[in-house]
Amino acid sequence: MTSPNILENVTFDSDGFLEDYLDWTPDIAEGIAAEEGIVLTDRHYIVINYARKIFAETGDAPTMRGITKNTDVSTKELYALFPKGPAKKAARIAGLKKPTGCI
Repeated sequence: MTSPNILENVTFDSDGFLEDYLDWTPDIAEGIAAEEGIVLTDRHYIVINYARKIFAETGDAPTMRGITKNTDVSTKELYALFPKGPAKKAARIAGLKKPTGCI
């Protein structure tokens, strides 16, 4: 189980996103997910790992369409995994900056 203090050792921006995506670890992901009321599974990590890969390549978090097109996670499942704003929540848990286009 992740220590609840794990998030005290990293810096977040005013929107609650990790300042430096290189500070991210799976333990930090677990801590952020817990704040969101989400228990991470292998299916979550398909999205998280894909998002981190795309961010490393482009500097931007992937869109929902990009996630569903390039993984085996459907739109319906994406909403089930990351309720109420899946692209934004997935980016936050993946340690990425706030996706462009998110209000």
